[in-house]
Amino acid sequence: MSQPPTTRDPKEGVSALFYERWSPRAFSKAELDEATVARLIDAARWSPSCFNAQPWRFYTANAASNPSGFADFVNLLLEGNQSWAKDASVIGFLVGKKHFEHNGKPNASYALDCGAAWMAMTLQARQEGLYTHGMAGIKHKEIAAHFGLDPEQYEVLMGFAIGKIGDASQLDEGLQEKEYPSPRKSADDIWLHR
Repeated sequence: MSQPPTTRDPKEGVSALFYERWSPRAFSKAELDEATVARLIDAARWSPSCFNAQPWRFYTANAASNPSGFADFVNLLLEGNQSWAKDASVIGFLVGKKHFEHNGKPNASYALDCGAAWMAMTLQARQEGLYTHGMAGIKHKEIAAHFGLDPEQYEVLMGFAIGKIGDASQLDEGLQEKEYPSPRKSADDIWLHR
């Protein structure tokens, strides 16, 4: 496995839960029970959202309890992601509800709120010794059709893999070179204060 080009450099006092989180591609085909997956989704449930709309919908397939559903979900990923995500324990998709339920008006914050829920789920996974990897390389239209989603009402935002970290040597050589926690921009690059 390649060594990272730089080390991560959190400020003193930042919880390791944040800076030890990263997105591996090497998973170990470990079995995850449904109670564990339920806790991850429950962590997402407590995320903040505009008007408390909670616009996130998590669709998951567990390799251990539903192998055929898991295979269907893997096939809804683009080929490059299929090659490694097939070894994860769970594949999922995050879908955002575009309108408020209380008045039917467009919710301009649904994607932001869904992102908060994704991060909450990811941090709960890390706390449990699991890893997640978010994916943009998915078949958006096929996923919407698979779940019978009205594109006027729902947007397929991302795919994700959950599992225990595996051996990077199982990956294709090009992916092995990327298998380390990526560096971050400095605080000065993202914090524009006066």
